[in-house]
Amino acid sequence: MNVILPLLQTALELGLCGALTVMALYLSYTMLNVCDLSTDGCYTLGAAVGATVAISGHPYLAIVAAMLAGMLSGFVTAFLQTKMGIDSLLAGIVVNTGLYSINIAVMGGSSLLNMNTTETVFTKMKDLLDGTILSDQYSLIVILIAVIAVAAFLIFFLKTRLGLAIRATGNNPAMVKSSSINTAFTTIIGLCVANAFTALSGCLMAQSQKSVNIDIGTGMVTIALASLLIGRTFFSRFKIPMQIVGAIVGAFLFRLVYTVALRVNMPAYMLKLVSSVIVILAIFLPYLKTKYPLLARRLKLRKGGRK
Repeated sequence: MNVILPLLQTALELGLCGALTVMALYLSYTMLNVCDLSTDGCYTLGAAVGATVAISGHPYLAIVAAMLAGMLSGFVTAFLQTKMGIDSLLAGIVVNTGLYSINIAVMGGSSLLNMNTTETVFTKMKDLLDGTILSDQYSLIVILIAVIAVAAFLIFFLKTRLGLAIRATGNNPAMVKSSSINTAFTTIIGLCVANAFTALSGCLMAQSQKSVNIDIGTGMVTIALASLLIGRTFFSRFKIPMQIVGAIVGAFLFRLVYTVALRVNMPAYMLKLVSSVIVILAIFLPYLKTKYPLLARRLKLRKGGRK
C-alpha cells in the first residue's frame, strides 16, 4: 500500500496535466478532424513562455502568456492550411520545426531554464494550504482546477453556435460550405483554442517540475493521441461531456502504465516503444471488437461444415 498510493498519485498528477493536451487533441482531431502535428512544439512553447514570465516574477500572468502564445501557434498552423493551401499534416510539421528555434529564442538562447527559486502557481497554492489537511496535495489541486476549468469550457464551447459550426466542419466540410459557414474561420478558431490548451499543459508541467528543457514536449502528440484513443475505446458511445471525461481517464491510464513501467526498472529508452504499443492496441482493440462477430460467425460455419 505504501508503494501503490504514491504511484497512483504520481500517475494522477501527470495524467491530469497531460489531459489538457488530450482535450486539445479531442477538439482538433475528433471534432475538427485535423491531425495537428505541431503539438510537440506548442507544448514546449507554452512551457518556455510560462517559465520565462514566471521567472520575471509573474506566475499567474505566465499562464495567460503561455495560452496566448499557444493560440498564436494554432493561428499560424491554421493559416498555413486554410489560406496558403498547405496540407494539414505538412503545416503541423513545418510549424513544429519552426517552433524549435522560437522556443530556444524565448528561453534566451539556452536549451534549459532552471526555476528552483522561482515563485509559481504551485508554490502559491502550497503557501495557501499550509497548515491544512490538503497541504501535501497542493500540486494535484492546482492541476485539478485547471482540468475542471478547461473541461467545463470545452463542454460549453462545443454547444455554442460556433462550437456546432466547428463540429460540422470536421464532420462534413462540404455541407458547411453550402450553408454559408466560413470553414477557414472555424478551423482557425478550433486550432487556436486547442493549442491554447496544449500550451497551458506545457506551462503547468514546467512550473510543476521547476525546470524547462527544450525537449520537454518531444513525443507529446503520441502520448496525447494514445490517451485519447484509450478514452474513446470506453466512452465513444456517450455524448460529448462523457467523451471528454473519457479523454481525461485515458490520460490517467496511459500515465499509470508509464509510471508502472518506470517502477519495474524498464530502461527510459524503451518508453517510446511502450507509447507506440499502446497506440497500436488502442486502435486495434475497437477494430477487433467490430470484426469479432464476423469472425465468430465464420468459425461457426467452418465447424458446421466439418460436421
